[in-house]
Parts: sequence; structure tokens; C-alpha cells
Amino acid sequence: MYEIRIHSRGGEGGVTAARLLALAAFRDGKYATACPLYGAERRGAPVVSYVRIDDHPIRIYSQIRNPDLVVVLDTGVMEAVDVLHGLKPGGWVLINAPKAEEIPGHRSYPVDLTGIALSLGLVIAGSPVLDTPVLGALAKMGIISLESAKAAITEMFSDERNVRAAEAAYQELLP
Repeated sequence: MYEIRIHSRGGEGGVTAARLLALAAFRDGKYATACPLYGAERRGAPVVSYVRIDDHPIRIYSQIRNPDLVVVLDTGVMEAVDVLHGLKPGGWVLINAPKAEEIPGHRSYPVDLTGIALSLGLVIAGSPVLDTPVLGALAKMGIISLESAKAAITEMFSDERNVRAAEAAYQELLP
């Protein structure tokens, strides 16, 4: 089972990204679950979402304490939350950053999701929407296929800019 924890702030699309990732994994022929953890949050408050992907039915629907991959949609969350807590040794970190950030003991994948969203005008209530570009980055990492990512995005959103955002992140992320 592959376990992913997504750290974001309310309104950035972390919960939607988890749902999209699970849908894309399902389209790839996998089993997947997506589970958000938030209380009476407001826009801008830290939010955590969890995704499990496996070749077999998943019977766990809870927090992920030891993820294989951590996704950080807002580096500011790192000041309030230990996003690396429990990350498996050698685990991966996908981080919304324009340049590489060294994370000792883990392989980090920086991609400027915010820049991609802003360049395409994907903004809601003044905040860049990061849920669709992050799917492209996850596809580049091999978590899902790009075709399934685009199909999941198209199923949930009619605005073609969302697919273009995923394609741009796929192209930008260095393997």
C-alpha cells in the first residue's frame, strides 16, 4: 500500500487534490481512498488530507502516520506543523517551491505550483488553486499516469485551464 499525506491551507485545494488523486488512481486500475482531516477550519488554516493507493481493496480509512510521500502545497505550513513527522526513511517530499529545498534523509521534488496556477489565472478568492497542477507533478513522479490525472480533472472540472496546469507541472518537475 502506498500512503500519501497532503499538507495545505484551507482554500488551496488540498482536499480536492486528494479526491482527484484517488480518482486518478482508480482510473489506473488501483484501489484508492481519500480522507481529509479538518475541524471548524477557515480559509488559510492548516489542513491535512490522506490518500491510500493499493492493488488490493483498502479497508483502512484513517489518518496516515507513516507516509511514503508528503505533499506540501504551502511551505508556510511547515512553520506550524512538522510535515515530515513519521515520513518513512527515504520517503519523498513534493513541495510547492520554485527551487530545490534540501530535506535531509528524503528525496525532495520542488515544483512551482503557485506560479503555474497564477500564470493560467487559476485563482479563487485571491488564492492560487493548486489541486490540479499538483496532479501533474504526482503523475511525473509515477504515482498515477498523466492520462488518468487529466481524465480525473476533466471529470471534476470543465475549465480546460485545469488540465493545462497539470500538464505544465508535469513538464516542470524534474525527475
